[in-house]
Amino acid sequence: MKELFETIKIKDGKIFNLKWHNQRLNRSRLELFSIDKSLDLRNYIDAPTQGLFRCRIVYSMEIKSVEYLPYMPKNFTSFKVVQSNLNYDYKFNDRSQLNTLIQKEYDEIIIEKDGLLTDTSIANIAFYDGKNWLTPKKPLLRGTTRERLLDNSFLKLKDIKKEYIKNYSHFALMNAMIGFQIQNSINIRP
Repeated sequence: MKELFETIKIKDGKIFNLKWHNQRLNRSRLELFSIDKSLDLRNYIDAPTQGLFRCRIVYSMEIKSVEYLPYMPKNFTSFKVVQSNLNYDYKFNDRSQLNTLIQKEYDEIIIEKDGLLTDTSIANIAFYDGKNWLTPKKPLLRGTTRERLLDNSFLKLKDIKKEYIKNYSHFALMNAMIGFQIQNSINIRP
């Protein structure tokens, strides 16, 4: 049976964006395992009271493990657009297909699927057109930060092609640990 995981930000005892993690976990359990009994991840987290941690919860039909890992953010300066037909609709524990796409000469990749940009290997993406922050209509994974920012009308959905990158003034990454982070002094190779 395939295992999935959630990555939850904990800082000085505060658990971030639990509503959206619970939604994804319970949607995944329903769609993959036909389990309609909801779980509340708060019941499984014993948040460290000092420091920044990545809480990693592995699950399938039930919660399998909970671990707390000190978190150090990565800095990215170079991105490469890579084409793939990868399906990653659920946050599976096995990321081997994603990992095969990573190219060592770049800090990170932006995955293009069916002619449209989707995500990086670790985050959803957004581009600023001078008026709105736009995120791909069809990401590989519906990330919790992306979902929260869509719910709050901060992000707008758009089909984004690599040819459009030059039309945008800013580029941002978003995931549970970094939130919404505008990338400065970066290079994106189409």
